[in-house]
Formats: sequence, C-alpha cells, structure tokens
Amino acid sequence: MKVEFSKLHRLFYPQVPLVLSARHRDRVSAMPVVSYASISDKPPLLGVACNPYAFTFRLALKARCFSLSLLDTSELSCIERLATISGAKVEDKLAEAGLRHTPGTKVDVPVIAGSAATIECSLLSKRKMGDHILLVGRAEACYASEDFSDFWGFARYRPILYTGWKDGMTTYPRPSVRRR
Repeated sequence: MKVEFSKLHRLFYPQVPLVLSARHRDRVSAMPVVSYASISDKPPLLGVACNPYAFTFRLALKARCFSLSLLDTSELSCIERLATISGAKVEDKLAEAGLRHTPGTKVDVPVIAGSAATIECSLLSKRKMGDHILLVGRAEACYASEDFSDFWGFARYRPILYTGWKDGMTTYPRPSVRRR
C-alpha cells in the first residue's frame, strides 16, 4: 500500500509523548511532543521537532532552555488539556492543565512534579527543517523514578501511547511487555 508523504509521520506511531516545558520571566508553558530523539551521547544531546508557531516553542527560544518530562497514564487527561490550551492566553499553562511543577535542579525550567522521568536541557541550537524547527538541547540533568534501572521495569510506570488516531490522545493502560 502506498502511503502519502503527508501521512509518513504516522508510520512511527504509536509514540510515547513527552511534555516540553519552558519558563521565561513570569510565563510558564508546555506542550506534548512526539517527534524527538537522543542524537548524541557525548555530549548528551536531544533533538525535538517543534511547530514554529507554538507559543511554548517561542518561550523555549527566549529562555534558551527547556525540560522534557515523561508522564504516566494517570496524567493522560492533563496531557490532553495541554494540547488544547493556548500558552499565549494563560500565565501558567502547566497549572491550567492541572500539573504541579517545581524549578529544575540545574536549569531554570519548570519540572513536572511526579513525572516518571525528566530531562533538563539548555538550548544548544535550532534549525529549520521543512515546516518545523529542530531544537537541539544539551542534557544538563536527567532523573527518573525507581521503576527505571537502566531500562523501564513497568512495575509502576504505565506509558501513554499516542497513536495519532483522529483528534485525541490514545492510551493503552498496560503496556504489552514480554518478561523472560
């Protein structure tokens, strides 16, 4: 079956969404992202593709830093709210979506309280890639819940899987994990 180029990105779904958060002056904003990758170990670099019209993207550029948080299925409704609230219209988009946050440990970024994992990044560069901008961040701090020990154990962490199906976030409450 031939796939239209406009739907090529759907071949990568399902994808675990991360929440990209940024703070500049008195504004806090965040958005779910699904186009990301670890692009270097030394130094630890991450790439995140962003819509250049997103308020959160513009805030991250001004702040020159951002955080990436991995949330559990218990926070699914909050992530769905993040996708529908405009950061330009509220002072603290995370709070508006029902997510508490604290300051980062190494970088001046909002860190979502209770996240399964968080990466604090300083912005290294940005590059226009078609209709999106690739943000390259250098990981300055990285931490996870006890369910992570070199790999996810899935004893407590239940990942959200974004399928791209229709308009909403879709989740499979229990990941299919084969134990050996």
